[in-house]
Amino acid sequence: MNKKLSLIVLTTAMAVTTLSACSSNNEGTTSKATQPAKGNDAATEKTLRFATWDTGDALKIEQDIAKKFEVNHPGTKVQVEAYADGFDQKLAAGFGATNPPDVMYMWDFPTYHQSLEPLGSYADGDKDLEKDDFYKGLFNYATIDNKLYGIPAGFTTRVVYYNKKMFDDAKIPYPKDGWTWDDFQEISKKLTDKAKKQYGFGVRADNDTYDLQGFVWSNGGSYISNDGKTINGFMNSKATAGAIQMFGDMVKNGSAVLSGGKGQQSGEDIFKGGKIAMWESGIWPLESFKEAGIDVGTVEMPAFPGKPVKGVIAESALSIAKDSKQKDLAWEFIKYYVSNEAIKMRVADLPVRVSVVNELKKDQDPLYKPFYTMLQRSDNSPAFLLNPKWNEVNRQLSSAVEAIVLGSNAQEALDQAVKDSERYLK
Repeated sequence: MNKKLSLIVLTTAMAVTTLSACSSNNEGTTSKATQPAKGNDAATEKTLRFATWDTGDALKIEQDIAKKFEVNHPGTKVQVEAYADGFDQKLAAGFGATNPPDVMYMWDFPTYHQSLEPLGSYADGDKDLEKDDFYKGLFNYATIDNKLYGIPAGFTTRVVYYNKKMFDDAKIPYPKDGWTWDDFQEISKKLTDKAKKQYGFGVRADNDTYDLQGFVWSNGGSYISNDGKTINGFMNSKATAGAIQMFGDMVKNGSAVLSGGKGQQSGEDIFKGGKIAMWESGIWPLESFKEAGIDVGTVEMPAFPGKPVKGVIAESALSIAKDSKQKDLAWEFIKYYVSNEAIKMRVADLPVRVSVVNELKKDQDPLYKPFYTMLQRSDNSPAFLLNPKWNEVNRQLSSAVEAIVLGSNAQEALDQAVKDSERYLK
């Protein structure tokens, strides 16, 4: 889940993945992670392999974290393996050859959990981790069949970004928490000026169905039953269809523009160019919006009439390979990676520790507060965690969503997707 955490998940937002994490666990002063290892003779140096999907500045920070860990663990070399867009292929190849990295970023636990070391006994038995300092719901995203396979490292939820200048120029008040989708659509119409190629909102031509779940849940719908066995009556319910149809209708009536399709600019780039007033995303593009000189604001997701707003988390976690020959050292690395010190080094996703959030006052910053508000609203289980065959079902769902934003009827498209997918659940 490159972006989901990079994510989700990535993150990296709400973490994700990923909003996240004072001195009680800071720098791990009482942690084993800061106790010098005995013996730093080159002949006995241990190499710990750490696989990441990050690139650029985020990768540089991870390399710096690895170096700090090495300083506190003489005789240990952390080999940071940057798999980038080839993450899944390289990771799967490593598992297949029984030569995986010791520690890796992880989000797709349904696919990989059988190759991962269960971490429940580590997390519950090691007081240095201070498990209670993590936002509680994050562990749910790394749990399969009641077994914990990853420690949350970063996350993000999703919010609406808005261009304050475009609102000011149109003399429209900034959106506030508690607004509705009716408010959203009305504002989008007012901020659309086709003569200037300016639109109120950007709709992705290629939507990630994972991210759309927040809207679906907010309308009272779901892709799948809570027991993970049924999609008929859920994925094609009136509530699910209505949530997705809304975006197709906005494109059709001209109050939103498609973005990110073939030959089209990404929504982030259009937003930075001042041509869309609102954009929905995780934490990932915030810094680039600031660098582009956009006077940007954030607000929690709108509500459907009479229904509570629901969110979805993109989370990045750290896992240990079941085939690793040095699981204890891998655990020490994970503990350091999610320590206060390391969390504050990583700025591409949101802190997973309450103490870090309190120290940095992230949840009081107007730009970051909506991410944490949405975290409190993110208590539904994503479909991919509920059924091991979800990837097969999701192919049909993704095609249906793409057709809907291009003009197809949501109910008809989702009915067909259910019909084409039910065989995978038998």
